[in-house]
Amino acid sequence: MSDTTIIQMGQRGVVTFPKAWRANYNLHAGDRLTLIDLGGVFVLSPRRSQVDGLAGQLTQKLAAQGETLESMLLVLREEREQYCG
Repeated sequence: MSDTTIIQMGQRGVVTFPKAWRANYNLHAGDRLTLIDLGGVFVLSPRRSQVDGLAGQLTQKLAAQGETLESMLLVLREEREQYCG
């Protein structure tokens, strides 16, 4: 199977994946995909983005340690001053 193919956007923004790709990646009507815009280069993944989940976990762990956004920004400013003068 080729890594590149040309697809055409239809009315209302609908695009159709080639049948071979749908079969190869086990994609079915109604499946949710993650679309990421990397400055005009689009990445479409059948996997859910983990960024939001990881950010939530990080927030919970930092909050449990007593960290706040303000405390982290203060440390960041102090470090910047130390290295940038």
